[in-house]
Amino acid sequence: MVTVYDLKPRFQALLRPFVRQLAANGVTANQVTLAAALLSLVAGAAVAVVAGVRLSLLLYPAVLFIRMALNAVDGMLAREYGQKSRLGAIFNEVGDVVSDAALYLALVPALAPFGAHGWPIVVFVLMAILTEFVGILGVTVGGGRRYDGPMGKSDRAAAIGLLAFCLALGLPGGAWLDGVMLLLSALALFTAYRRARLALEVGK
Repeated sequence: MVTVYDLKPRFQALLRPFVRQLAANGVTANQVTLAAALLSLVAGAAVAVVAGVRLSLLLYPAVLFIRMALNAVDGMLAREYGQKSRLGAIFNEVGDVVSDAALYLALVPALAPFGAHGWPIVVFVLMAILTEFVGILGVTVGGGRRYDGPMGKSDRAAAIGLLAFCLALGLPGGAWLDGVMLLLSALALFTAYRRARLALEVGK
C-alpha cells in the first residue's frame, strides 16, 4: 500500500548535505528530536491562541513539513554518524506522540470557528497515538518497528497540512470537517490493525 512514507529515501537524499553539515558542527540526533517536539508545542500553542484567524492555519503545512524534515534528519544522524542509543529511541517515539498531540489537539480551538466539533479531532489524536503504539509493539513480537500505512505519521501530516492549507485560503468550513476527521480516524484505526497483522506475520 503506497504511503507518503515511501518517499522517505528521496527526501533523505535531498537532506543528506544538510545532515553532513550538522554532524560536522556537532549537532546530535537527540537535539534535533527535541527541537522537533519543541517546535510542535510552540506552533500548537500559537494556533490555539489565535483561533479563528484563517491565515494562522498556514502554520500547519509549514510546521508539519519542517517536522518531517527534522524527523528524517535525526534518524540519519543516528544511523549514519554512530549516534544510535536507547535514550535516543525513547526520545524519538515519545517526541512523535507529544508532537502529534500538541499539533492536532490545537485543531480543536483552531477549527471550532469553522464549524468543526472537538470530539472527532480528539478521536483522531487517540487513533494516531494507537497507530504509533502498535507500530512500536511490532518490536516486542519480533516483527520490527512497523511504519505501514495508509495513515502513518507522514500521511497524517500530509492530510492535516492540506486541510489547513485549503481552509487558510478560504475554503468554507462546516460539518464536513467532522466527517474528514472521522475518516482520517478510521484510516488510522485500520493502519493500527494492519501494522499489528503484518508484525505478527513477520514475527512468526
